[in-house]
Amino acid sequence: MTRNPKSPAPAVPPAIRERSIVLVGLMGSGKSTIGRRLADRLKMRFADADDEIERAAGMTISDIFARFGEAHFRDGERRVIARLLAGRPLVLATGGGAFINEETRALILKDSLCIWLDADIPTLVERVARRSHRPLLKDRDPGEVLRELAAVRNPIYAEAHLRISSASKPHEHTVRAILEALSQWKS
Repeated sequence: MTRNPKSPAPAVPPAIRERSIVLVGLMGSGKSTIGRRLADRLKMRFADADDEIERAAGMTISDIFARFGEAHFRDGERRVIARLLAGRPLVLATGGGAFINEETRALILKDSLCIWLDADIPTLVERVARRSHRPLLKDRDPGEVLRELAAVRNPIYAEAHLRISSASKPHEHTVRAILEALSQWKS
């Protein structure tokens, strides 16, 4: 049974804050929004890997994809994530494809607590329809793209330390589910 989101959050062991928490999952799973809220609740720094990549490159992710291609983007993404994880612990929202890169995945699994935010395709389609900046959806049906991506990526996301449902409820429900899982986490 899910707790009332307004009730006190479960106590999270202080050791949880000694390493970064990395959120992975398909586009639309709520990594950025949930990550910001989770960081606030844990009193940790937050970073969005996509924002950091854009800042480092001086251009949008869509522009990077268009100008240099996905392989170039993934290489820069790997380097930015490595830099962020080498610093003080934080909550990090990654792009949907970051964890698929073998080097990036190994780094995340070794140096952080990785949480897969899993959501069903209708929820993801509803969420990605709100924004038009996603290069992998350009001129394609979002449901079709997300089903294709889920078939390939979900078995890889399953390597994450924790799997949390990011249902079509308010994000606070997902934050509470993460806090509950962290309160019971034994590394």
